[in-house]
Amino acid sequence: MNLTISGHHLEVTPALRQYVTGKLDRITRHFDQVVDVKVLLTVEKQKEKEKRQRAECNIHVKGNDLFAESAHEDLYAAVDDLVDKLDRQVVRHKDRITDHQHSAPKRMM
Repeated sequence: MNLTISGHHLEVTPALRQYVTGKLDRITRHFDQVVDVKVLLTVEKQKEKEKRQRAECNIHVKGNDLFAESAHEDLYAAVDDLVDKLDRQVVRHKDRITDHQHSAPKRMM
């Protein structure tokens, strides 16, 4: 899995990088065919304090691309919300590609 974490108007500290990596492990635990993950952390230059911190993520899995974004006052809370959204998308994608066909019941003679 290729992981890219970048910041826009923000320096990505080692603690922040470790936090994001630890949270993204939850996604690879549910679905091991993740090819590429790109995370973008931004601080928007708005006047209001609410939802200034944004986290976006593009995930390339086998057969599909998934995208999620989250905004919050705290960057760590935005990352938590982002990972929750991505986790739901990955589990849903995994359910879709899983073979749900059952074999026909055997006939009694």
